[in-house]
Amino acid sequence: MEETSTGREEASVRRFVEHLAAALADFGFPPMSARVLVTMMVSDEETLSAADFGERLGASPGAISTAVRHLMHIGILVREPMAGSRSHRYRLTDDTWYEGSVSKAVYFKVIADLADEGVGVLGGTETQPGARMAEMRDFFRFFQNELTEIYKRWKDIQAGGADRPSPSPEA
Repeated sequence: MEETSTGREEASVRRFVEHLAAALADFGFPPMSARVLVTMMVSDEETLSAADFGERLGASPGAISTAVRHLMHIGILVREPMAGSRSHRYRLTDDTWYEGSVSKAVYFKVIADLADEGVGVLGGTETQPGARMAEMRDFFRFFQNELTEIYKRWKDIQAGGADRPSPSPEA
């Protein structure tokens, strides 16, 4: 039985990585990006190279490259140069989930603004397509406003100003 440097059983860690990555993929996350993200999250090291990801996941350099580019684009991973080398190492952002989410919040405004434009193009809310666009606009405006408040509450929790959330009861 192979163990990690912290005494965890390696096969169990690999199964967990694949299980969580599959759950993220079920929610629409690209599968290889999910595998790279979870591999980084369970790593004892602060940074990993593309070769490290490839070795741990049994994946091609091209698949790893695409995944790390995606994770950098959405604000979850950052690339750092390796001293004396043309290679890079990757690490999670300091506040991974917050930063990854906040960086995308602007898209909700873009979608709301485009939907608002669509209301006009489609003949206003008196038409069925215009009414659908208005609902889309209103939802994304609502969602962006609520998300801003959620982010504020999360920062308060992290700062110790509020209790951590407890698990939700089963539905």
